[in-house]
Amino acid sequence: MNNCPFSSVRGWGRSRVRRHSDEFRADAVALFESTPGATCKSIADDLGINRNTLRTWVLRDRERRGVGPAAGRAGQAVACPAQVVPSAEPDERIRQLEARVAELEANERKLATERDILRKAAKYFGRGDELVRSRFQFVDDHRDAFEVKRLCEVVQVNRSSYYRWLSGRQARQVRQRADQRLAARIREVHAESGGAYGSPRITAELKDTGLHVNEKRIARVMRTFAITGIRLRRRVRTTLPDPAASQVPDLFQRDFTAAEPGRTYMGDSTYLPLADGRFLYLATVLDCFSRKVVGWSIADHMRTDLVAGALLRAAGTRGGLDGSVFHSDHGAQYGSRTFADLCDQLGVTRSMGAVGSSADNAACESFHASLKRETLQGARDYGGPATCRNRVFAWLTRYNTRRRHSANGHLSPNEYERRHHAAKLTLAA
Repeated sequence: MNNCPFSSVRGWGRSRVRRHSDEFRADAVALFESTPGATCKSIADDLGINRNTLRTWVLRDRERRGVGPAAGRAGQAVACPAQVVPSAEPDERIRQLEARVAELEANERKLATERDILRKAAKYFGRGDELVRSRFQFVDDHRDAFEVKRLCEVVQVNRSSYYRWLSGRQARQVRQRADQRLAARIREVHAESGGAYGSPRITAELKDTGLHVNEKRIARVMRTFAITGIRLRRRVRTTLPDPAASQVPDLFQRDFTAAEPGRTYMGDSTYLPLADGRFLYLATVLDCFSRKVVGWSIADHMRTDLVAGALLRAAGTRGGLDGSVFHSDHGAQYGSRTFADLCDQLGVTRSMGAVGSSADNAACESFHASLKRETLQGARDYGGPATCRNRVFAWLTRYNTRRRHSANGHLSPNEYERRHHAAKLTLAA
């Protein structure tokens, strides 16, 4: 799953690097295909490429997979205006146009109804009710305003399931009242523990008071009423120093600024948690001048290939790294002989901070913290590997093209560099 095998390092300087790697093209196509409602223009703008270029990549990928050029996500048509096949007979052409208008008007009415339902659903599920109501309850509350069939379609529930839910209302209300009483007892124990107890300890505490309740029920009620104990997230160590590595001086001294782009770079790696407890790992290379991500690599391991792939991609983005300085921590990957050889081949001078000091690579640490905060959005993991990769890829590309950065006067890295080059040309003239 490594996105730039180190086997490609050999002879890199003798071959011409393309503007966009095969991996970048594959990621761009995957992002387009997995984004509902996206257009080539919107995705291309985020990636900083021409929309016709993206469209060509998508069509080639579909041709390779044996999918028709007009087919889109999940069998949907690509977002482009439908065309009426012209007819030689004027009357027949008028009939076709009238049929098309009628079809569009019917679709417009359907979309208007769905829009109204979704607006009510947004307000409904956005309320801070103590007991979270289900989609079935939403359908029941709005069945007088809309057809049950349409409500079920919009909120994606089966009508027969809704009617079964409706028939069990009385028994459900009895269970809900019992859950509310149990939740009150759970809150008492939870408060006494200082908010630290989870379902196992609360179950034991209630048992000592004479209330015997199954732990699974305790856990379910706690989830329903948003009662949570303290759960420390497993810390993953990504910086493992190599005691056999040669000493590299710190040429940055915690100064992560630069007067020109392409002179000084900094890099680091971090972990990306998955739903099954495993991790993907991300290595990045940032330009100190604009904080632009000029290279990155994602893999399911922490070998040297990971960080080497990120540096090679940076070389491809910048058209070479000769004469530049690259700063990192003392991770074994950055201190390896293989990585040192790659830096020598690319003409890069290495710099490393002190062992065990995160402040010596603070800018990269902050960058990775922002990435995970904005892509996870409070979740504990990214789900599966494909979802993780798509989400991180989309964020990294949008970070360069659109995300405003405080270090750049709230300009995106690309815009900050563009204005810098424009100012130099003005002075030169």
